[in-house]
Amino acid sequence: MDARTWDALVGSMKGTYAKGVREGAVPRPVIMPLVRGELVGLIWVRPTAPGADALTGIAALSNIAAAAQADEVVLAWETQEVASACELPVVGPSPCLNMVRATPEGHVLHRFPYSAPPLSAGPEGPDGSAADLDWDEVPAPQPGGDLPPPVGAAVEYAFTPLELDHPNPFGVTVVLMEEDGYTVRLTDSFER
Repeated sequence: MDARTWDALVGSMKGTYAKGVREGAVPRPVIMPLVRGELVGLIWVRPTAPGADALTGIAALSNIAAAAQADEVVLAWETQEVASACELPVVGPSPCLNMVRATPEGHVLHRFPYSAPPLSAGPEGPDGSAADLDWDEVPAPQPGGDLPPPVGAAVEYAFTPLELDHPNPFGVTVVLMEEDGYTVRLTDSFER
């Protein structure tokens, strides 16, 4: 993926997180598979129960990337949200938007810590405009950085070919994931 695409994905995720926090909840984990540098789409994890179901739900994000035969994936998640949902210890800065860029050869973890405006401040800032997140200093990217178990599984399995006996493995995977409650937004070139 080129630098412009990466910057656009980071900007999009930061905007999505700012909006989510203003509305009272951070977005669910999301995977963004790419094929030859072209974004396939954004797929958000389905609603999950705490514990094993959340672990499975996040790891299964890999299915869409594997079905698309992605050569690169980006996953984004919030530190505290994934730790709470999966009943895992919080590792790393919190609150923090995490994004991992992965290829079959390895991954690089990027962390974007932030401070949220206090809830008592309401959704608007002192000048009446929408309050925004304060993005803290960004730590250096971490090649091979530690990933929460479900994110690590999603990265690993994203590059494991799916063996589906179907003429359109990608299309059927999209349908099955949507039926399971995943939110799937494909780019125009990858519509079923």
